[in-house]
Amino acid sequence: MSHIFDALQRSEAETSGSDHGILLEATELLKRAERRATTQWEAEADLAELPAAPPMLPEPPLRISAAPAAAAEHLPIQAEPAPPASATDFFARIQSLDTVLSSRARLVCLTDPDSLAAEAFRLLGVRLRHLRRDRQLKKVLITSTIPQEGKSMVAANLACSLAQTTRQRTLVIEGDLRRPSLTQLFGLGGHPGLCEWVRGTSAAWASIYHLKGPGFWIAPAGSTPVNPLELLQSKTLSTLMEQLAGWFEWIIIDSPPVLPLADTSVWTRLADGILLVTRQGTTQKKQLQRGIEALEPKKLIGALLNSSVTAGDTDYYYRPTPSIPDADGQAG
Repeated sequence: MSHIFDALQRSEAETSGSDHGILLEATELLKRAERRATTQWEAEADLAELPAAPPMLPEPPLRISAAPAAAAEHLPIQAEPAPPASATDFFARIQSLDTVLSSRARLVCLTDPDSLAAEAFRLLGVRLRHLRRDRQLKKVLITSTIPQEGKSMVAANLACSLAQTTRQRTLVIEGDLRRPSLTQLFGLGGHPGLCEWVRGTSAAWASIYHLKGPGFWIAPAGSTPVNPLELLQSKTLSTLMEQLAGWFEWIIIDSPPVLPLADTSVWTRLADGILLVTRQGTTQKKQLQRGIEALEPKKLIGALLNSSVTAGDTDYYYRPTPSIPDADGQAG
């Protein structure tokens, strides 16, 4: 075909007064090249229609799909080559676990459902459902200003109450990757979770577990990363949250405290609403003020006072009675 290209170049370079013989030569050259190409294409087409005859044809070249050993280490692990085609397929793959509660779990909605504390969480669930009528509210972030204010306990009890009362699929995400307390409370140590899913080393259905007793699903933190904030800031997390929103009716996020870490700011952007947990005798006024200022005002839907001993029966929070064990304080 290089002859065709040469002929075209000579033709374009000629002026209107060029030698007519050269043009005829170029035209004849083009015709011969065209006939030669047509003959070759027809021969290849006829060969393709012939039945395969392995004994007579040479072996096709071997195609190696695997990367060399040196390069394979840098390739991303494809944990889920065939994603679930539907929500039914997704939930069918999830592993169900028997609930093994720690002595510090204080899951009153399961262990003491008739207590005032459990009733407070049911009331909180009702109020969240009422708010849902006027605004988008599926991903609820549970946070606090400082550690040891009971946010993980609140997240677990709220999820249990929603799952048992509404019969809707409720997921708890352990967003505190630095101190994953829910993993300890439910005995999920060693199970892959959110970190593995974001990294791509574990599939979605292999990173989420159904707890038979409480009736909700949980995505534990998984293996603690070296830099939790870097992992949380990955664009993959936002994509995964959108997938989860299509599978669950309620998503409760147990995030780190607002102070002094920046991890909560990532979860704040992904959440629809924020509940701020405080604890009587622990949270200082200045800390509470700083925590409120660090949150988005439009997303802050309420505050919960934990371990209250002064609230009356008509208040939002309930007073514990001597006959009922204190479930890490009352919250509602």
